[in-house]
Amino acid sequence: MKSRVQFLQIPLHSTQNVSPFGRALRHPFFAWAGLRSPLAQHTEAEHNALIRYASSPRTIVEIGVAEGASAMALREAMLPDGTLYLIDPFHLSRIPALNFLKHAAHRAVRSSGTARIVWVDAFSHDAVLDWKLPIDFLLIDGDHREEAVERDWREWSPFVAEGGVVAFHDARLFTNGWTSLEYGPVRFVDRFFRGTSSQPWTIIEEVDSLVFICRKKPI
Repeated sequence: MKSRVQFLQIPLHSTQNVSPFGRALRHPFFAWAGLRSPLAQHTEAEHNALIRYASSPRTIVEIGVAEGASAMALREAMLPDGTLYLIDPFHLSRIPALNFLKHAAHRAVRSSGTARIVWVDAFSHDAVLDWKLPIDFLLIDGDHREEAVERDWREWSPFVAEGGVVAFHDARLFTNGWTSLEYGPVRFVDRFFRGTSSQPWTIIEEVDSLVFICRKKPI
């Protein structure tokens, strides 16, 4: 898939020398207006990994949408008869008509793929209360506090089907990366999946800051 987003570059470029216009251009209004591409919060390698894991699932859930760059990858890669559930409260704007982050995300995702989209404008811990469907692929990229990551995991992982995959973003250290040992996703993944038994879950791949966990099928 040809890139239509602006990826994070490794190593990260300093913002100290960015012009005032360049900083202003990062406002989501400009993505909504089509004056720039969506700003990804992930690398191109992570984007390509999401595409690979989204190619066969019929039910995908993403927690934390931002400008919709990762959701674009998921929707374009997934099966046409699949459904992509996008969970984000988009709560930073008190005036809905001026919530340009939400509008930018909707614009971006509409432009990518043909799978059905279901927007869930809610915090993940509220959205899960009415959830009943099995999930083939779950991307956890919402609240990055360690306790919030663990809550998302404990509340949402029971719905992941056998052979299904959960991806944690910002969940590992990598060369020239932006994460640190203090990151909530890093702390949770290290504590819960590394050096300890986490049956029936196992780490199957790690790409930059992404960690992919699979629910193993019974032998």
